[in-house]
Amino acid sequence: MPGNHAAPPPQETSRVQHSAAPDLADLAHTHARPAHWLATATATAAVVALAGLLQPGPAGATGAAPAAPRPAPAPEAAGADYPLDCGGGSRTVAQRATGDLDGDGNPETVAVVHCEAGSGNPPHGLYVLTRGKGKDAPARVVATLVEPGRHQNVTELSVRGGAVHATLVGYSTPDVPRCCPDENEQVSWHWQGGAFVRAGRADARGA
Repeated sequence: MPGNHAAPPPQETSRVQHSAAPDLADLAHTHARPAHWLATATATAAVVALAGLLQPGPAGATGAAPAAPRPAPAPEAAGADYPLDCGGGSRTVAQRATGDLDGDGNPETVAVVHCEAGSGNPPHGLYVLTRGKGKDAPARVVATLVEPGRHQNVTELSVRGGAVHATLVGYSTPDVPRCCPDENEQVSWHWQGGAFVRAGRADARGA
């Protein structure tokens, strides 16, 4: 009768209430005109294309090779236990540089450390650090490149091409004032045969 409209079947109302955006596969199987089928197919293709951009491909799919794992972070220099006797005083990390020295894909840290002093130029130690063995373990000193007992200072430090490069200044005799070093040398170390080899000199072996 005019003015009386049959209520939609309960199941249709329930579907709309539970899903504001019906699944495209459900719409594709209802009775629809050819134009509706074409629109549904186009929308489905767009959804699949978008999903392909946002999600990794299935296992075994051809395409670009998976990305290599990221290297671990470089060891922190501040918390390491250095073989440097400061007589109960504090230590200072004056310089640091990072890079892969042994070719394993993960960086090491090279640190210049000295004891705090009120004046003068306290001697430097130059150390190679690797990551601790535990998740939260501090970095470990694995080699000493410059002993503090040599009374030298590191003025420049870098890691390039898998080698440690440094500028060392020192004193030719004990009579040279500690304020004014009179020796300057450019040195480098690279990892070879289980040791850090100083260019043209004896090596500094790992601790």
